[in-house]
Amino acid sequence: MSKSLNTEIRRFKALRRDLNLTQQAFAERLGIKNSTADIERGKTRISGEVVAALLEQFGINPLWLFGKSEQKYLRPAEQSILPKVVTLNSSENENIVLVNVKASAGYAHNLQDPEWYESLPAFDLPLPEYRNASYRGFQVEGNSMHPVLHSGEWVIARAAEKLSDIKENQIYVVVLPDTVVVKKVVVSGEKLQLVSINREYPAIEVNAGDIQEIWQVVSKISGQLEMASQNLETWAEEIKSELKEIRERL
Repeated sequence: MSKSLNTEIRRFKALRRDLNLTQQAFAERLGIKNSTADIERGKTRISGEVVAALLEQFGINPLWLFGKSEQKYLRPAEQSILPKVVTLNSSENENIVLVNVKASAGYAHNLQDPEWYESLPAFDLPLPEYRNASYRGFQVEGNSMHPVLHSGEWVIARAAEKLSDIKENQIYVVVLPDTVVVKKVVVSGEKLQLVSINREYPAIEVNAGDIQEIWQVVSKISGQLEMASQNLETWAEEIKSELKEIRERL
């Protein structure tokens, strides 16, 4: 049956599957009522509003959708990737929302829903280095960034405006259509390599058009207090030496 469907329908359906979205979730991202089932069956045409939403949400080239081009993505490298929603405290100043591991599963699907952000905890950090920009807190999951970041720790990250702001020696929170990851980022044209510090985890390649938001990690909050064993041994030797000097004086 798929052979009888128009090119735009086949590519529309394939795109949803590539994004790993259900028909309902895809419809919500595109502003379609109910689900995308009727479009994928060829019962409903793809409207101009849906084509515009595909371009805005995922950077999809309309010409590719209709089979007139092989260039799938049409999002300029300089297009803004700033957060879609910011939250304010009672003084009308922007605060820092905390996205824990559980909330991050739905973060990418609620980027433009102000009410969803209200369910997340938020706090103010009255330090000069956290002013004049948007900041957000994300909880780290897994060990792909070990030993710099450990599972369960929190990172505070500043919103990046465009892909050209990315620096290869920095760590970023990358928001994709269906997930949130913490990685180093290498930009190569329309492709991005998401690189783990832990070499046991392979790099992930994504299209620039898949990027929803990027946050540069500037600090972390940890419940662990790690002390290098070498320092402890040094301190122990210094204490022994000082005790020896005290005994000799006595």
